[in-house]
Order: sequence, then C-alpha cells, then structure tokens
Amino acid sequence: MIRRTFTKRRFQIIAALSVGLFLTVASALSAPLKAQTTGTANLTVRVTGARNAKGKIRVALFRDGKGFPNDASQAVHTQAADVDPHTSSAQVVFAGLPDSVYAVSVFHDENMNERLDKNFMGVPKEGYGASNNPKKKMGPPNFDEAKFQLSGTEQSVEIKLMY
Repeated sequence: MIRRTFTKRRFQIIAALSVGLFLTVASALSAPLKAQTTGTANLTVRVTGARNAKGKIRVALFRDGKGFPNDASQAVHTQAADVDPHTSSAQVVFAGLPDSVYAVSVFHDENMNERLDKNFMGVPKEGYGASNNPKKKMGPPNFDEAKFQLSGTEQSVEIKLMY
C-alpha cells in the first residue's frame, strides 16, 4: 500500500512537471512568431481635390515634428503619384510600417520642380494638405495637428488639397 501510494504520488509529480515544462516551452516558442507577424501596417494615403491632372502629387510621411511639413528630406518615406484625371485624386501606399505615431504632408507639384511653389508673400501657389485636414491658417500646420496613431494591418487617411 505504501509502495503503491509512493508510485502514484511520483507519477502525479512527474506529470505536473511535464505539463509545466510543455507550457513553458510552447509559450517561449510562440512569442517570437507573434513578434514577427504583428506591429507592421500598410498605410494608404488618398489625396483628393486636385484642380488638374498636371504634374504629380508628392507625399511625405513623418514620425515626428522634425522637418514637418515642408522638409521631405526629414521624412521617413516619400512617394509621388500621378493624378487621376477622372477623379482628380491620387493614391500612395506605404507598406510594412511599424506601429507608431505619424503625420503626412502632401502637395500638388504641378510644374514637376519637386517643391511647393509660393508667391512673393510666401503663400503656396500649388495645392497642399496634411493628415487630419487641418484648416487653412497663416503658416503651415504643425505635427500635433496632423498626427495620428498607426496600428493594425491596414489603415488609410484621406487628405483634401487646399489651393
């Protein structure tokens, strides 16, 4: 009777340790897989309201206020897209972005000189805009007005050009 109880008790301890070891190993192996498959997203930027189909729509993606909205060299990504003459719009996709806070600035480079042209008073002569579509004011919008949280796998923003 003592021997049978000792053997039964030993079996229970070994079974419990085996289950615990299995759960520990299983969770350790699944953690890196989750880290590799989550945390990246595709961001679609749709720009509407172009006054014509000349030139390109230039899009800059920023992770902080440094250079926003005018210095595309400080952006984490930039792209250019043709204007669809039927819808007066353009679209770009930034793929594989890490979850973070971003802001987007755009302008309609009608004359293809790769910069936003302004008149002698500093007022833009070409269409421009930013994420969250901040209202027109004296001076460009700041990063805080245009920022948004990117998370998940797919997200889109629509920006209406202002002239």
